Amino acid sequence: MRTSSRLAALLVLALLTSFALAAPAHAAATTASFTKTSDWGSGYEGKITINNASSSAIDGWKVEFDLSSGSSVGTYWDALHTKSGDRNTFTHREYNRNIAAGATVSFGFIVSGTATPTNCTINGASCGGGGDPGAPSAPTGLRSTGTTNSSISLSWTASGGSVTGYRVYEGGSVKTTVSGTSATISGLATCSSHTYTVAAYNGSGESAKSAPVSATTSGCTGGGTMKAAPYLYMGWGNPPSPSTVMNATGIKYFTMAFILSSGGCNPAWDGQRPLQGSADATAISQIKAAGGDIIPSIGGWSGNKLGPNCSSAEALAGAYQKVIDAYNLKAIDVDIENTDEFENATVQDRILGALKIVKQNNPGIKTILTFGTTTSGPNSWGNRLIQRAAELNANVDVFTIMPFDFNGGANMYQNTVNASEGLKNSLKTSFGWSDSVAYSRMGISGMNGLSDQQELTSPSTWNQITQWAKSKGLSRLAFWAVNRDRPCPGGGVVSHCSGIDQQQWEFTKITAGF
Repeated sequence: MRTSSRLAALLVLALLTSFALAAPAHAAATTASFTKTSDWGSGYEGKITINNASSSAIDGWKVEFDLSSGSSVGTYWDALHTKSGDRNTFTHREYNRNIAAGATVSFGFIVSGTATPTNCTINGASCGGGGDPGAPSAPTGLRSTGTTNSSISLSWTASGGSVTGYRVYEGGSVKTTVSGTSATISGLATCSSHTYTVAAYNGSGESAKSAPVSATTSGCTGGGTMKAAPYLYMGWGNPPSPSTVMNATGIKYFTMAFILSSGGCNPAWDGQRPLQGSADATAISQIKAAGGDIIPSIGGWSGNKLGPNCSSAEALAGAYQKVIDAYNLKAIDVDIENTDEFENATVQDRILGALKIVKQNNPGIKTILTFGTTTSGPNSWGNRLIQRAAELNANVDVFTIMPFDFNGGANMYQNTVNASEGLKNSLKTSFGWSDSVAYSRMGISGMNGLSDQQELTSPSTWNQITQWAKSKGLSRLAFWAVNRDRPCPGGGVVSHCSGIDQQQWEFTKITAGF
């Protein structure tokens, strides 16, 4: 009787021990991994995949995680959602409650805000999968804060949760590991382009990676030195011979206007003259033969623009590429001032996406955005353009304002400085740059003599503006236009002269000194 009871007790103990060992193994075999499927800066689309790697089916599941204050779930699908404080609970629907052994199910959701899931559980146990919310949340706001000939500096916003450190990736390779929220990648080639992501980690694992950012080291030749490049327009205003102007002034570079749509997504000078075999191509050959180079201005105020006519960023980048290939260009300028492009969020984003593709496909090329301004800096559309350039990691090299036709009044020097300071502050806010880095990514494109609104920029004023731009380390100086850099006193605003009494090519000579 005692022997029988003892055997029974040992059998029960063995069964209990077997169950206790099996349960954790089953729990560890079920994971829930988080990924971002889309990110637009102020929010994102998330996906959680539940993986049943055990040998038996799961009947019913519940995933819970925290979203820090300020971020919230909106739309969701393939699950039922409830919330208590920061804690979000997702449970199965009838059609996906059962997960067979070795199978997966997933559900998705839209988050307003930038926080990613933390402290995740699946059926009460740690989620454990890639992007496990036991690990930190993904870093946000990755940006380039400065470059040298051999290094790129980065900064980002700290991850949520417990963080041991951060790994900076280029592709799948870890370039450096740091404990703070900034890093400098050194030992890079001059004028080389790089794309980075960053991930946080702790003892539980590594976060999802941040959105990527691209940057190019300094020291580029050609496009990197074309800081002084006034506009030359072969389709208007009795255009001068560029070689004559170069010999008389010392200027080496010109911004050539304007590339437009010749129908659909096809580029042409003024939308009419072909890229090759035109007066524009002849002028470009003269400039290059004299040791200079050009930057095409794509857009402008008048005419049919490529931005609205190309159906996608990829198509628009293809149009830009035709222009680049036609002249073996080292820089392009997109003049986004017409309301069809500038005051159109879809077209703004399309242009930024196209410039990002151009940078990826043409290492070392310089990309420039030119747009209007108020006397205190960019307006709401200009600030949006800058903010989206940062959010989309468009890697624009130079942001150039046009400080004229803005009811600037009598003091065009001070109003130009004020507008430029406003641009600097907008760049600092959007990219997290220092003053010196922001200045180095800025340009001024003025209007010599009288503007359309009778604002007067005299040669002495333009010299003041040039000296201020040099003192701050600005990256670009241009004016509209060399065609008008000739005297015609009497106050008229015409295409072939400045409307004031001046020396021929006087503004061009001042600009060459930049």
